[in-house]
Amino acid sequence: MKKTLACLLAATSVTPVVAFADGHILKRVATVQLGAEITGIYEEGNDLFFNTQHPETELGNQFAKASVGVISNANWDAGELAVPTADADKARVMSTLGDYQILMQEGDNGVMGVIKTIGGDELLTSNDPDFNGYVKTGDNTGFLFTNWENRPGGMSRAALTRAEDGTWSVGETMMLDFSSVRGTWVNCFGTMTPWATPLSSEELYFDNSADWNNPGYKYHEDQLNLAKYLGGEFPNPYDYGYIVEVSDPAASATPVKHFAMGRFSHENAVVMPDHKTVYLSDDGTDVVFFKFVADKENDLSAGTLYAAKMVQQDESNAADASKTGFDVSWIKLAHGTSAEVAAWVREYDGITPENFVEGQNSYLTEGDIAIWAQGKAADNRVAFLESRKAAAAKGATAEFRKMEGVNINYEGAKDGSVPYMYMAMSSIGKGMADGEGDVRLEANKCGVVYEMKLEADFDVKTMVPVVAGHGYNKDNAPNACPVDSISNPDNLVVRRDGSVLIGEDTGKHENNALWIWKRG
Repeated sequence: MKKTLACLLAATSVTPVVAFADGHILKRVATVQLGAEITGIYEEGNDLFFNTQHPETELGNQFAKASVGVISNANWDAGELAVPTADADKARVMSTLGDYQILMQEGDNGVMGVIKTIGGDELLTSNDPDFNGYVKTGDNTGFLFTNWENRPGGMSRAALTRAEDGTWSVGETMMLDFSSVRGTWVNCFGTMTPWATPLSSEELYFDNSADWNNPGYKYHEDQLNLAKYLGGEFPNPYDYGYIVEVSDPAASATPVKHFAMGRFSHENAVVMPDHKTVYLSDDGTDVVFFKFVADKENDLSAGTLYAAKMVQQDESNAADASKTGFDVSWIKLAHGTSAEVAAWVREYDGITPENFVEGQNSYLTEGDIAIWAQGKAADNRVAFLESRKAAAAKGATAEFRKMEGVNINYEGAKDGSVPYMYMAMSSIGKGMADGEGDVRLEANKCGVVYEMKLEADFDVKTMVPVVAGHGYNKDNAPNACPVDSISNPDNLVVRRDGSVLIGEDTGKHENNALWIWKRG
């Protein structure tokens, strides 16, 4: 078994850290190889895990493969990393925080990111590692769980041991068996629950179930791959688009889909310190911000689903996205249990492309959604199987664009020292910038990070921008967003001191960067 692949020296090229007029500090602390985005940001003690997803494959070095890695004993007081200019620096991971150790790469040992059918046949090898979450089993041992963001999706578990000097070694690795939940679809970002179980997000990226069994659907080949995974059965769309919890992670690592938390394009879910309230981000165009409140602590199988209604604080059209916040209220959609929703899902089994008729719908229709919104439906399946459309029909705001990571610092939120939640909005455009509806901002293709104050009961009533990209100019490619600020923020981690780590998923910076933001 391969233990450690490489250690790279930390970059020494730094620039002075800049304090802005309002006193906040934003500094670049890492860049990754060409073509790669930064995913899986996860802080364990003073060590920082992160991945390099889908890099260019012709770099001619060890960074030409997607990697899961770590910086141990991170130097958080280091200066800002200069933008790489030399070709060799653009082709590798650089950081002022310390040495980046590659732990695992796509395809390692025929395991990492290798998606197989229920029958054991290999379907694909992913180069898209995303979420990392660590489950401790001892003082210096544990399991690292990593999402693999494909169709079908996957999650790996790797046994890790940390030496006294901070070097990590890799023991047994495995891919989790998702056959009991009929596989997964695009395992994206995630978090760890307060009770130390990984939450994986199924990023559905699907707006219209009527097209699911359409042979002309753009993801039809992926659906056929999923059918192969299932042993030939064409997949039921309502089996996908949920939060998946890995129960008993250090032993059986059994996946559980939480149907009651709603079906949409989950980017991330974060559980509050009350162990009941969960905020859920929805990635795509014209999407919704959701909240789930469980009936019982440490149990996400039953509860009430809500959707956010936003009131823009600057009422003008094309308001400045870097300055304009929102007041937030919550619209109740329905109460449900995963068991009852799962029973509704089974009613749509057996529908195949042979049943598709142009202009017709084999699944829940717009009429079904309207009847439910009027309170005339026989049950609440619409709220959980078509959650985004249900939210819009009830008057929630369905205009967000590229809603990415949402996160807190658990200890800081619990004791009130960091009473904030943060949300990355990768791009401000389309429904957010069309001059209509609840959100009427000026377009910002470089993106914004929003801050939400947590009330005493962990409710959220406001959302305000704290970090914004600026100055988009397509003629300045490959750095169409200026390199002195963020471009298309994605992964977020909130640290104990209240600072926020921001990872980029962008084609508007030549080398995607990792930033630290800290308020003044």
